[in-house]
Amino acid sequence: MAIHRGEIYFVNLNPVKGREQAGERPVLVLSIDAINKFPLVITVVVGTKGEKISRDYPTNVRLSSEESGLSLETVFLCFQIRSLDPKRFSEKPAGKVSDEVMARIEKTVRYCLGL
Repeated sequence: MAIHRGEIYFVNLNPVKGREQAGERPVLVLSIDAINKFPLVITVVVGTKGEKISRDYPTNVRLSSEESGLSLETVFLCFQIRSLDPKRFSEKPAGKVSDEVMARIEKTVRYCLGL
């Protein structure tokens, strides 16, 4: 199974601690394909249902279902970066973002990390 940058998967993030996002969530793959092909970890940003986030914050990227390929509007929390074992991922992605959307995600991640 190949996991690619820009793909979205539903992944079970449990177990978690504190304010980490829990349960089955959409995650957007951030790590580059050269890393993703090794049996290491996949770096992602975690998403949540758009209806749960009433305002737009500079740390988030809100995507319509058309932009993500998912059935609901999704907000990716670019301050919630996780590295996950590839075994957590399903065989097929649930969605994929365009290069333009990926650029928005990258800009927001850089903001969150002060880069």
